[in-house]
Amino acid sequence: MKKMTSSEAFVETMAVNDVKDIFGIMGSAFMDAMDIFEPAGIRLIPVVHEQGAAHMADGYARVSGRHGVCIGQNGPGISNCVTAIAAAYWAHSPVVIVTPEAGTMGIGLGGFQEANQLPMFQEFTKYQGHVVNPMRMAEFTARCFDRAMSEMAPTQLNIPRDYFYAEGQFNIPKPRRIDRGTGGDAMLNEAVDLISKAKFPVIVSGGGVVMADGVEECKALAERLGAPVVNSYLHNDSFPASHDLWCGPLGYQGSKAGMKLISQADVVIALGTRLGPFGTLPQHDMDYWPKDAKIIQIDADHKMLGLVKDITVGICGDAKAVALALSEKLKNTELLCDSSKSERAEKIATEKDVWEKELDSWIHETDSYSMDMIDSMESGLLHPRQVLRELEKAMPEDVMVSTDIGNINSVANSYLRFEKPRSFFAAMSWGNCGYAFPTIIGAKTAAPHRPAVSYAGDGAWAMSMVETMTCVRHDIPVTAVVFHNKHWGAEKKNQVDFYDRRFVAAELTDQNFVEIAKSMGAEGILVDKLEDVGPALKKAIDMQMNEKKTTIIEIMCSRELGDPFRKDALSKPIRYLDKYKDYGVNSGHR
Repeated sequence: MKKMTSSEAFVETMAVNDVKDIFGIMGSAFMDAMDIFEPAGIRLIPVVHEQGAAHMADGYARVSGRHGVCIGQNGPGISNCVTAIAAAYWAHSPVVIVTPEAGTMGIGLGGFQEANQLPMFQEFTKYQGHVVNPMRMAEFTARCFDRAMSEMAPTQLNIPRDYFYAEGQFNIPKPRRIDRGTGGDAMLNEAVDLISKAKFPVIVSGGGVVMADGVEECKALAERLGAPVVNSYLHNDSFPASHDLWCGPLGYQGSKAGMKLISQADVVIALGTRLGPFGTLPQHDMDYWPKDAKIIQIDADHKMLGLVKDITVGICGDAKAVALALSEKLKNTELLCDSSKSERAEKIATEKDVWEKELDSWIHETDSYSMDMIDSMESGLLHPRQVLRELEKAMPEDVMVSTDIGNINSVANSYLRFEKPRSFFAAMSWGNCGYAFPTIIGAKTAAPHRPAVSYAGDGAWAMSMVETMTCVRHDIPVTAVVFHNKHWGAEKKNQVDFYDRRFVAAELTDQNFVEIAKSMGAEGILVDKLEDVGPALKKAIDMQMNEKKTTIIEIMCSRELGDPFRKDALSKPIRYLDKYKDYGVNSGHR
């Protein structure tokens, strides 16, 4: 126990938890603590908007494997973070959001910037610590950091602003970390028995593999079985793309090779994945999920076991530990699938080769709307798929990539391949626009030695591009790729397929993003020739790594569109009133 102020206890507890960076905007609500961040070895990185701060904390956590922290002024500063904390929740990121609150003597009186801040985050946090007495500051702060790591999810630390000023005797708790273990021998043995009888086992490598640092253990298990490995949706970094058994991602705009192979599985080993519904929907006109396969699901959260898919065996455990334990148990076990390893390897290689050739030849979309756009488009506009292929070829091996939501960004799922974990970041099931750019800034802050690239369409880019100033002001160099096609592509595709091309609120005007970037102090590169795509990315990354420059690459893309984003959730409209029945048929509203 040492005498200190509650502000000092708050800061000391963060320091013990190895907090080096906090993202946010300064505010009077926590200024007493902010005043001593620097001597505690903590850097406050001021952002342009608090949503960006929470996304940066998310990216920071996903790359580093430790806490990302964000903070803001009570009331409006804190409410600005809600969307980004929701994205962190669905990405299982251990983000701690510190929410200074109105003072206790004013709560309930409708004072300046007063809000009830706990309900705002109730749905998107696994623990909410409200400091009920300033002498418990260190206790609640430590618990929020411990619970963020144990739950692998955001937590909220809510502190009345007058509680930063108390004095007394404080104990600074040491961090507590849990060992998740293997889930017990009974379930492991059931899994081994099931695997030993499998003719065509397939592994789904999920985000839990990345979070557990278990890629090598997943590889060892796959090699023992000779099993094809597919990435769960938007976890393309959960297995190295250069490995012979890698077959690509499932889900929207994923790998046809992976989908065709998992469709043949009689046993699916879902390693570190909840098998989310959006990541297993039919795609490319294939209902690929194997209906009769037995499923072994491994997840660190027991509530996820069997939640989405009916399973045969459920193991509550760490993906790395379970993969290692299974490999050990299978080492000397006779497996039915051993006799067909070479046949399976040949099938994997063939499907991957067919898919790669299809991607090479898939120059543009071929639906009637896209063909109309291609036929009528101005010269100098590039086919998105060709652009994505060229970007893929130009990526350095150690790259980190974040993708926003949207049509071209979703098509990128077919092209993004990684060699190491903690390399790919997306908004997951939350699917919010404005995610990619601030998230990659956070990732770069955590791993300044790695190249960092974000993808966004022009609509999503406009939501977050002001954080370019954060990069320039604080020497956090990143590269942003902007696909400029002048419309909200994902939703517009629904209007093409379901609403007879009646475009409402889908069009975007033509801004000059290169000049906007330069006005904020960054570099800008305009690309309107396919042969310039790869060189532009390489040049931007070279400037990022060697000159600490942020570069915005604006790529002028055609208005063609990939498959609809929510084909599962839409149907042809029904209209009964006459004024709506003929709407758009003769009105020219197209």
